Amino acid sequence: MKTTYLTAGPITQKMIGIFLDKIGSRTDAGGHSLFLGQVRADRIDGKCVVAIEYSAYEEMVKKEAEKIKDHILSEFPDAKSIDIVHSTGIVRSGEISLLVIVSAGHRRQAIDACSKAVELIKEKFPVWKKEIFEDNSYGWKENIPG
Repeated sequence: MKTTYLTAGPITQKMIGIFLDKIGSRTDAGGHSLFLGQVRADRIDGKCVVAIEYSAYEEMVKKEAEKIKDHILSEFPDAKSIDIVHSTGIVRSGEISLLVIVSAGHRRQAIDACSKAVELIKEKFPVWKKEIFEDNSYGWKENIPG
């Protein structure tokens, strides 16, 4: 099965459900940590963000995702698997643009590994964010870890 790390548009409840079904079949993991990144309706210079348009360098996303997965699995020896999906295209405020799930033998490793994976994604993923404002103007958003 081909692993994909990008999806067009927002991450839907149906997609999340598919991943939850997948981790439910794991019998070697006692803990799963899930992170959902949602587009905020930030106010910037008096204008409200209504959406973010994500663009990505697909080949590099795959390489970086694999590096992040390898790093997480080596730093957190109890981690069993990690899934990463990031949106491309338009994602409106209130919609989900990032899904990270880490399965581990125990909850602490799952939670810590998931948190670390999200920080690495924010730092290393070649994904660019164009914030679209209510007046149809836009600005480019910088990834700031933390």
